[in-house]
Amino acid sequence: MTVTSARATTGFGGRFLTPLVLGTLLNAVNSSMIAVTLVPIGRDLGVGPQRTVWLVTVLYLVTAVAQPVMGRLVDTFGGRRVLTAGLVSVLVAGLLGALAPSFGVLLASRILLGLGTATGFPAAMALVKARATAVDVAVPDRVLTVLATSTQASMAVGPTLGGLLVGLGDWRWTFAVNVPLAGIGLALALWWLPKDTAAGAKSSRAPLDIGGVGLFAVTLTALLMFVMRPEAARWPYLIAGLAAGGALIWWELRTRRPFLDLRALAGNRPLIATYLRQGLGYLVIYAFLYGYPQWLAQGYALPEAMAGLVLLPMSITTVTLSAFGTRLGLGVRARLLLTTGTLLIGSLALLPLSGVTPLWIVVAIGFLFGIGQGMSTVANQTALYVQAPADRIGTLSGLFRTAQYVGALASTSVLAWAFGAEATDGGLTQLAIVLAGVAALLTCITASDRALRTVGVR
Repeated sequence: MTVTSARATTGFGGRFLTPLVLGTLLNAVNSSMIAVTLVPIGRDLGVGPQRTVWLVTVLYLVTAVAQPVMGRLVDTFGGRRVLTAGLVSVLVAGLLGALAPSFGVLLASRILLGLGTATGFPAAMALVKARATAVDVAVPDRVLTVLATSTQASMAVGPTLGGLLVGLGDWRWTFAVNVPLAGIGLALALWWLPKDTAAGAKSSRAPLDIGGVGLFAVTLTALLMFVMRPEAARWPYLIAGLAAGGALIWWELRTRRPFLDLRALAGNRPLIATYLRQGLGYLVIYAFLYGYPQWLAQGYALPEAMAGLVLLPMSITTVTLSAFGTRLGLGVRARLLLTTGTLLIGSLALLPLSGVTPLWIVVAIGFLFGIGQGMSTVANQTALYVQAPADRIGTLSGLFRTAQYVGALASTSVLAWAFGAEATDGGLTQLAIVLAGVAALLTCITASDRALRTVGVR
C-alpha cells in the first residue's frame, strides 16, 4: 500500500479538516497549558503542590484509559456522534473549571475535560478512514500530517498560551478558553462533517461490552498508578493491576463482541510493534523533555529563562519536521529508523555532559531529540492507519494514544530513579544510560519490522 501524495488527495478540504483539528488539539493544549497555572491555583484555592499536581496527573490518567473506550464508542456509534458529544463535554468542563469554587470541583472539571478530549483522535482517524475509502484514496498523508502537526504545535504553544491568559485575567481563563474552542468545533462538526452511516446506526444497537470496558479501566488505572507512585506505596497497585488484567483476558476471550478483540490484536503483530514504538519512543522523548530542564537548572546552573531558550530549537524542529517531514521523500520505515537513530545518538550525547560543557553542545542535543519527536509521530500514525482494520480503527487508535501516555507516565518513574532529590551530573549520566538502552531496543524493533516495508511513499 502506498501513501497518496497531497496533490492527489481529494475530499479532504478545510471544511472536513477544521473540526477534526479542533477536536484533536484540545487534549494537547490542555495537557501543557496547565503547567503555568499550578502555583496561582494553589494560592487561590488554598492547596499545596502535592494536591495541585493531580490536575496534571488526572488528565493523563483519564485520557490514557478513556481513549480506547471512546474509540470503541466511535466504532459502535460513529465518529461524528462521539466527537460532538466529546466537544459538549469539553464545553461543560470549561465552564465548570472557570467557575469552580473549590479544588474538588476543579479536579472534577479536569476529569470531564479528559473524557471529552479523549474522543478527538479516535473519531478523527475513523472519519478520515471512512472518507478515504469513499474517495478511493489509499493513505491520505497530508491529512495525517495536519492532525499530527496540530497536536505537536498546540502542545508546544500550550504553556505560552496559558501564561498569556493568566496575564490577561487569571488561571480561570485557561479553563474558560475551552468554551469558545469547543463551541466552534461543535458548530463546525455539526455543519460540515458527514452524518454517520446507516451501518454505524445499525451497529449502535449492538450491546457494548461494559464488563470489558470496566476491567480495562481498572487494569490500566492500577498499572499506571504503580508506575507513578513512590517505591514504598506502589506494589499493591501492581498486584491489583495484574489481577484485573487476568480477569480482563478471561472475560474478553469469552465475550461474543469484546471491547478488546484480543485474538485479532495478538494476530496483528505489525500493529503491536507500532504500539511498542510509540510507547518506547515517548518514554525517551518525555524523559528528556521533563528531565533536561531540571538538569539545566540544577546541574548546569542555567537561569530558568535561558533554559527555555535552550529547548527552543527542539520545539521548532519538532513542529517543522512534523509538518514537512513527509516531503523528504523517505518511506515510513526510513523515517522511523532516522527517528530511533537520532534518539540513540542524543541519549549517548548526554553521557559526557557536565557543568563545564560548552553551551552550543547543550543546545545541539535538544535539536537531536526534536528530530526524534518530529519524525516519529506522523510515521507511526501512518503505520497505524494502514495496519488497523476499518471496523476497529477507533478502538485501535485509542490504544495508540494510550501507548503514548503510558510511555510519558513511565518517564516520570525513570526521572525519579535517576535524579532523586536533585538533577546532578551523575543523575544525568544514569538517565542517559537508561534512555540509550531504550533507544537501542527501539532501533532493533524498528529494523526488524518487515511490515514497515509495505508502508512507503510514492
